[in-house]
Amino acid sequence: MEKEMTYTISEIRAMFPILSEQVNGKTLVYFDNGATAQKPQSVIEAERHYYLHQNANIHRGVHTLSQEATSAYEASREKIRRFLNAAHAHEIIFTSGTTQGINTIAFSFGTMLNEGDEVIISAMEHHSNIVPWQMACEYRKATLRVIPMNEKGELQMDAFVSLLNERTRIVAVSHVSNALGTINPVKEIIALAHQKNIPVLLDGAQAVQHMKVDVQELDCDFYVFSGHKLFGPTGTGILYGKEQWLNQLPPYMGGGDMIKTVTFEKTEYNELPHKFEAGTPNIAGGIALGYAVDFVEEVGIATIREREEELLHHATKALAAIDGVRIIGTAAQKTGVVSFVVDGVHPYDIGTLLDQQGIAVRTGHHCTQPIMDFFGIPGTVRASFAFYNTTEEIDRMITALNKAIKMLK
Repeated sequence: MEKEMTYTISEIRAMFPILSEQVNGKTLVYFDNGATAQKPQSVIEAERHYYLHQNANIHRGVHTLSQEATSAYEASREKIRRFLNAAHAHEIIFTSGTTQGINTIAFSFGTMLNEGDEVIISAMEHHSNIVPWQMACEYRKATLRVIPMNEKGELQMDAFVSLLNERTRIVAVSHVSNALGTINPVKEIIALAHQKNIPVLLDGAQAVQHMKVDVQELDCDFYVFSGHKLFGPTGTGILYGKEQWLNQLPPYMGGGDMIKTVTFEKTEYNELPHKFEAGTPNIAGGIALGYAVDFVEEVGIATIREREEELLHHATKALAAIDGVRIIGTAAQKTGVVSFVVDGVHPYDIGTLLDQQGIAVRTGHHCTQPIMDFFGIPGTVRASFAFYNTTEEIDRMITALNKAIKMLK
């Protein structure tokens, strides 16, 4: 059962040193959490502690430092297994991030594709869940199919059902859209695909920091996410895969630690999880990612979800009241992301003027060019929230936005 502790917003913000920074003479308002989240002191100290007291390579040494580092790294794997409710720790593969996780499956699963096979993704995917599958399909002469979406930024499930057929080999979709904040009906997608024995990969880069993810309850075959969006270090990530699939798929990279025996004639691959973890990993980052999971569980994912829903509601209402502002992505189920455009003004200009007032937002296409093409826009201004943000910060953004609009029109 999830352990939850109660903190005031001031206590939470005090755990994140960067939130007291000054930007352009103003106290930082950080609304770019969809790109990367800030790190609590406990995560920063965990990485520092490794380099000061445990720095050694893992899985290979009999000396004390190596054994201590290995124990800490594998303890982090177990924390993440528990966090996702995976059945086995060896179903948890450390990666450099969501991109590597998707590329690993696209390459490994791609070796089993044949000419005429089909892969299904959705219209709201990040480029990292488009390009690897395009590459796999091009190489194997398979076909990429796309689930369309509507003007609200919701997937058209009737169309998805019609896309599923005897040629479909895998479905790969985002749990949550990074550009729109839409929470996709992934459990329904998985159930429909499994009726035809089709495996499903979920891109959870924008989900695990906002909501409870239980891979067994979802019954997904693969789940990927990035550590840096979960208040952990950059260069870290997780690929979860069901044991039977990971045993079946070939490894993505060859090298040290992913082998049992090597001769010039034949290599025998290692057991899970090492089969997919070639080379020296980001040991410090992997250990610190475990501390990020500790932190999220201590605060409580339900508490995080509740606070972020309050922020989303407050921002949506305030933005909708401004003449000329149009919110892009109005799905019924969303996380703490608000993307918007201002009539007659380029998103980059808005972002630049907000930055001058100490407010960090993201502008552009957010690595989702097909979404922008669907809405006929060059990009959006995206404010993405974390539970350490406040409604007062949103009010600051609204005041700054009104000022920027007056300057630009």
